[in-house]
Amino acid sequence: MTEQNTHDIDALNERHRVRMERKKAIIDAKIAAADKQIGIIIVNTGNGKGKSSSAFGMVIRAMGHGMKVGVVQFIKGAMQTGEELFLRRFPEEVSFHSMGEGYTWETQNRERDIEKAELAWEQAKRFLADPEIGLVVFDELNIALKYRYLDTDSVISDLLARPPMQHVVITGRGAPPELIAIADTVTDMDVVKHAFKAGIGAQAGTEW
Repeated sequence: MTEQNTHDIDALNERHRVRMERKKAIIDAKIAAADKQIGIIIVNTGNGKGKSSSAFGMVIRAMGHGMKVGVVQFIKGAMQTGEELFLRRFPEEVSFHSMGEGYTWETQNRERDIEKAELAWEQAKRFLADPEIGLVVFDELNIALKYRYLDTDSVISDLLARPPMQHVVITGRGAPPELIAIADTVTDMDVVKHAFKAGIGAQAGTEW
């Protein structure tokens, strides 16, 4: 390496150090300003893959911190998912309720779907009333709201009445704007590519 090359690398490294020093000061100031500790509502929506996967990643994270977790799966339930099979190994830490009967195009029975969604929300309300549960996941709740199986205003009222330190994660496509408005963190997952469009079917461990 020539002396000029060494000089250029040293200059590049110094510019990087100065930029990161400035960035750290900005980030540290934002962290210091974000001093509230309160339960938050997280909504994962959009057409891309990963909404439920992210939610169950947060379940593991919460368990790692010794938090109790409640899970209610809307719509899903016709077949056991990998997350259900795994989390049922921890009955003292996670209460798991898969309360649907399958995707709407499979059930083809709106009245029955509404009945199951209402039963699922009754279980959801029990979690929302329990301050011992630190994290609640309502998987595919957005679908139940989108199809008007549940009243969005009533759901929001129950969410806002929960214990102050309880976190809620809600998943599913088509999150209603009213829910997005009261949520603290919202992620809209977009599709770049999906294996299904290339003729690759859903597989255990990646899709369920």
